[in-house]
Amino acid sequence: MDKERISYHESVQKMYERIKADNMTNVWDRYEAQGIGGVPDRRCTFCMAGARCDLCSNGPCRSDASKDKRGVCGITADGMAMRMMLLRNVMGASTYHYHTDQTIRTLRETARNKTPYSIREPEKLKTFANRLGIDISGSDAEIALNLCEFVEKDFNRPAYEPSRIVEILAPPERKKRWEELGIFPGGIYGEMMLSTSSCLTNVDGYYVSLALKAMRLGIAMAYQSQIVNEYCQDVLFGIPRPHTMRVDLGVLDPEYVNVLPNGHEPFLGFAMVQLARKPEWQEKAKAAGAKGLRVIASIETGQEMIQRWEEDDVFYGFTGNWISQEAVLASRCVDLFAADMNCSLPVAPLYAEKYNFKLMPVSDLVAFEGIEERLNYDPVEAEDQAGKLLDMAVENFKNRNSSGEAALNFPAGEAVVGFSTESILDALGGTLDPLLDAIKSGAIKGVVGMVSCTTLRDYGQDVHSVAVVKELIKRNILVLSMGCGNAAMQVAGLCSPEAREYAGDSLKAVCEALGVPPVLSYGTCTDTGRLADLLGAISGALGGVPVPDLPVAAAAPEYMEQKATIDAIFALALGLYTYVNPVPTVTGAPNLVKLLTEDCREVTGGLLNVETDAVKAVDGIEQHIMEKRKKLGI
Repeated sequence: MDKERISYHESVQKMYERIKADNMTNVWDRYEAQGIGGVPDRRCTFCMAGARCDLCSNGPCRSDASKDKRGVCGITADGMAMRMMLLRNVMGASTYHYHTDQTIRTLRETARNKTPYSIREPEKLKTFANRLGIDISGSDAEIALNLCEFVEKDFNRPAYEPSRIVEILAPPERKKRWEELGIFPGGIYGEMMLSTSSCLTNVDGYYVSLALKAMRLGIAMAYQSQIVNEYCQDVLFGIPRPHTMRVDLGVLDPEYVNVLPNGHEPFLGFAMVQLARKPEWQEKAKAAGAKGLRVIASIETGQEMIQRWEEDDVFYGFTGNWISQEAVLASRCVDLFAADMNCSLPVAPLYAEKYNFKLMPVSDLVAFEGIEERLNYDPVEAEDQAGKLLDMAVENFKNRNSSGEAALNFPAGEAVVGFSTESILDALGGTLDPLLDAIKSGAIKGVVGMVSCTTLRDYGQDVHSVAVVKELIKRNILVLSMGCGNAAMQVAGLCSPEAREYAGDSLKAVCEALGVPPVLSYGTCTDTGRLADLLGAISGALGGVPVPDLPVAAAAPEYMEQKATIDAIFALALGLYTYVNPVPTVTGAPNLVKLLTEDCREVTGGLLNVETDAVKAVDGIEQHIMEKRKKLGI
C-alpha cells in the first residue's frame, strides 16, 4: 500500500513497515486481502448495496429492486437494507448503554463511599439533578443516589411510556415533531426490545416503519445513554476544561513501564493514574529497572481521560485511534494493555505473544482467544484492581525490555483538549452571545459537529477526515470534533493553536480573540448527546429557532461501526444535515436512499449526504449552512 493509503500520520506509516518486517498480520494487509480482483475497496455487490439477508434458513437471499426481485419471505431490497441498518443501530445503542450502566453503577457506589473515586463536580451534580426535577436539598451523596434511581427508572420504562429524560432535556420544537411522527421514545431498554423484535423475519419489512423505529431508538440513546453517561462522568471525574496534552506515538518511551487503558470506559484508567501518581508506585517501577511508571491514554477510553485530567510525568499522553492500535502494540513499549468494552482488536493476543506485553480483559464484554486470565471491572474493587494491573505491568517490564529493540524517535505533538459546553461558556464569558454574535456577523459561517470514527475504506487512516476538516475551517466553519476522528484531529495538529493558519481569515481572528483552535476537541463518540444538548441551548438562546433551521451540520467523514450508525440516525431525527462517508450499504435500496437523502427533510428536517470527495462534501455542507443563514436573515 502507498503511504497515504496506510495513514495520514507519519508515525503509523513508519510502524507499518516495522510490522511488515516482523511478518505480523495487520489491519492494512487484512483490509487489502478482503478486496475482490486485487482491488482493496471492491466487495460483493449485493453486500455493498445492502441487498442481502441471511436472517432465516431460506437465505442468504439477494434482492434486486430494478427487477422487483425479493427475498424468499417477500421483503424488498429497501426493507432488507433498513432492517440490517436498524439491527446495527440496536448493537450501537446497546453498547452505548452498557457504558452508561457502568457509569451509574460507579456513581452509586461512589455516593456510598465504596470506590476510590469522589464527586468532583458537586455543582454539576446539582445542576443536572435540578434539570431532571430531582430534589437537591440533601447532601451530595443523597442527590447522587436519587439521580441514579431516577435515571434507572426511566431507562426501564416500556416503549409505550414516554421517557421523562427526553421530555425534560429535548428542545420543545423537536419533542412536538417527534410526537407528531410517533417516534417519541420510551425507556432505552424497551426501545431496544421494540427495534430488535421488529427485525424478526415476517414481522416488519417496511423500510419507512423501520427507519422511524431507528429514529425512536436514536433519540432514546442520545438523551438517556449519552447525555446521562457523560454528565455523570463529569460529576465523578471532572468537567472537561481546556488544557494541552501530548499526542502521537512519541509519547511511548521504552525505558518506562507503560500501562495502556484501552476501549471506551475510563474507570480503571483513572484509578490507575491515581495510584501511579503515588511515590511508592514510581519506586516499584524503578526497582524493576525502569525510569518510572506511566499511564498512556489510548483510543476512546483515552479520550474520556484526556478531556478531563491534565498531563504530567505519570499521565503522560495519548496515542491515537483504533487503527493505530497494532502500531502501538508493535512498538515494544507496552507492558500492560487493559482492554475494556470496545475497540480492542481480536488479533491482540498474537501481538502480546510477539511483543511481550500483558493483555488483560477488564470488562465482561471482552474476550480474546487464548487469553484465560481476566479482571472484570467492579467499582467497589476498583482500587485493588488498579493495583493488580500496575503490578502486572511492573512485573512485565524486564520480560518486555529484553525481548527486542523498541521503536524510537517517533513524533509527539501537543493538542488543546477538554472543550465542553461549560468550558466553551467560560471562554465566552459565561454566555453564548459572543459565539452567536460571531455567527450572526458571518465571522463564523456555521458550526459542524464532527462525530467520526476512522476507516480504511477508500482512503488511509484519517486521510479523508483531515481533508474534510481542513476544508471546513478554511471556509470559516468552526468544527467540534468527537470520537476516533477527534484523535485524528489531535495527532494531525488541528487541535493546536498553530492550526489557526489553516483557517479562513475571519475564523482565524475569532480563534485568536478567544485563544482557541479552529477545531475544538469536544470528546468521544459518546459526546454526541452533549452536542445535542448544546444545540438545544443555542436554539433557546436564539428565541426558540428550530434546530433544523440553525446554520449547523453533522459530519462523519470516516464512520466505521455500529455506534456510528445510530449517531447518524439520531442526527437525522434531530433535524441535522448529516454528511457521512463511506457510502452506506443501502445503495441497492432506491426508496430508502430517497427517504434518507431527500424526503427526510420533510419528515424531520434532517438530510443525509454522501460524498467521497472532500471538497465536494464541504461544498454541500457550506451550501446548507448558507441556506440556513439566509433563512434566519443573517
